[in-house]
This record gives sequence, structure tokens and C-alpha cells, in this order.
Amino acid sequence: MTKKQKTIAILLPILPLTIALLSFFFGRYPISPMLLIRVLASRVVHITPDWPSTVETVIFNIRLPRILMAMGVGAGLAISGAAFQGMFQNPLVSPDILGVTAGAGFGAALGILISGNSITIQVFALGFGILAVALSYTISRVYKTTPTLMLVLSGIVIGAIFSALLSLAKYVADPNQKLPAIVFWLMGSLAAISKRDFITTAPPMLLGMVGLLAVRWRINLLSMGDEVAQSLGVRTERLKAIVIICSTVVTASAVSVCGIIGWVGLVIPHVGRMLVGPDHKVLLPASMALGATYLLVIDNLARTITSAEIPLGILTAIVGAPFFAFMLRKTQGGWR
Repeated sequence: MTKKQKTIAILLPILPLTIALLSFFFGRYPISPMLLIRVLASRVVHITPDWPSTVETVIFNIRLPRILMAMGVGAGLAISGAAFQGMFQNPLVSPDILGVTAGAGFGAALGILISGNSITIQVFALGFGILAVALSYTISRVYKTTPTLMLVLSGIVIGAIFSALLSLAKYVADPNQKLPAIVFWLMGSLAAISKRDFITTAPPMLLGMVGLLAVRWRINLLSMGDEVAQSLGVRTERLKAIVIICSTVVTASAVSVCGIIGWVGLVIPHVGRMLVGPDHKVLLPASMALGATYLLVIDNLARTITSAEIPLGILTAIVGAPFFAFMLRKTQGGWR
């Protein structure tokens, strides 16, 4: 790791915090920097409020949960993608490789068909996302081992099954109410995020990210191949299970609350490698910072570009796909 890369790694955590502060100013309700500082300071020191109660509602009940959730989802998808790319030794792997997003999408659609209640949708999405990965992992088990190729193939199979079930759910849905709700949810959005959503979703996401950070140096060994890792004393099967469980919990939690947001877990780890190198001890924290920053910027664009809010999945694809093509051209595929 060069001196420049070390400096970038140290400065990266400042970036999402800066963007988060600026994000308070974006939205239909204008808030000046001085007013924001005074309102935030009023929660720490005694300041007589001379502003409308609407200001506090917008800051603490609408924008703060949305900003925190955008940071959490972006960081979670990015670190999951980086961990999976290392474990599978493949730069084209994303967090949905084992079918978690297809399972969560079907679960959410089922929740919308049954009741449409937000809690039901989140529980079903989280549950079916975890179920899809559990099925992929179970199918891939061969003679008490989990070959990487079998994991990928099993993920493709399970993803196809849940994608078909999702199509069936859309086919039988009421075209006037249920179907539009399913389609909009699948495109991804943070528009309806509340304090309750953040409180219920943040703990499992944080737990999964902490788990990945705890084993990040071992992912370096896993990325060399199972045989090399085993010769260095790594229990590869247990490590794979830890990475899969943690990444699944993070991804399923993110999808359950804001829908399917693509390209973050695929593109951001590559940006991290360009900035700090391939060492997962540094790459995973860097990916978290970059992912949080990226999704914050995308969310700010989504709610300010047009009068109607644009779904996040559309913008992440429009921005992420060309940028990924640019990186492919620039690096010529030399990710290591």
C-alpha cells in the first residue's frame, strides 16, 4: 500500500459525513445552513426556538432518517459486494449473486398482495431474501464442502425460481392498486423512510457489517483460493459461511426497507480498489465510505432533479453502468 493510498484511506471517512451534512439542504422545504446549525445545536445546548415546528419535523423526522438510511444501505451493499468479490475471486460478483434480491423481491410482492402494510412487506422481504440464500447454500454443499462454482450455479437456479415467482405475483396482482405498488417498490426508493424503519433495520445491517469487518483480513487469504487458504490454516468452509451470512443479512435488510438498488455492490468495490488497492483490510472500510457517499449523492439527485422523485434503481443503473464501462476500459480488467 503506497503512501498516497494510505492518505486516501484515512481521508475517505470524512467524505460521507460531509455529504450527509450537505444533504440536509436538499429538498422541497428550504433550510439555510445557519438555521440547520441552530436546530441541531438546540438538541445539545439550550437555545430558545424561534423557528416553526415544521423545521424540526423536516430535519429530524424526514431528512435525518433518510440520510442515515441512505448511508447504511450504500455502505452495506458496497461492503457486501467487496466481500463477495474477494470470496468468489471474481470482480463481476455483486451481493445478489446467491439470489437474495430475487427472494426479497418476491417476499415484498407477496407482502403487498397480502396486506400492503409496511411492516409485513419488510418482514416478508427479509425472510424470503434469507431463505433464498439458505437454499442456494444448501444446494451447493457437496461432500461437506462448498465449491465456489457450485455456489454460483446454485444462486443462479434459486434466483431464477424466485424471479419466476415474482413474475407470477405481478401477473395475479390487481392492475389498479397492487401491481403499481409492486413495480414501484422493485425500482427502489427512500421516499417513505421513517424513524421506525431506521430503528428496525439498522441493527441487523450494522451487525452484518461488523461481522465482515472482523474477518476482512481472512478474505485476503480466501481470495487466493481454497487450497492456498487451507494451507495457511484458514477454515475455509466456516469463513465462507460467515461471509455469506453477514452479507445476506446486510443485503436482505437493505432490500427489505428500500427495494432493489442495483450496481452499488458491483461498482463501488472497484472504485475502492483503484483508490486504496486490493487489500481487504483497507478495501472493505473504504468501500463502506464510498458506498455511503455514492448513495447519498444519488438520493439527493433523485429528489431534486424533477418535480416527481425518481426511483433510486433507475439512477444507480444510469450512473453506474457507464461508469463501470469506463473503469473496464481504463483498467483493462486489471483489478488485482
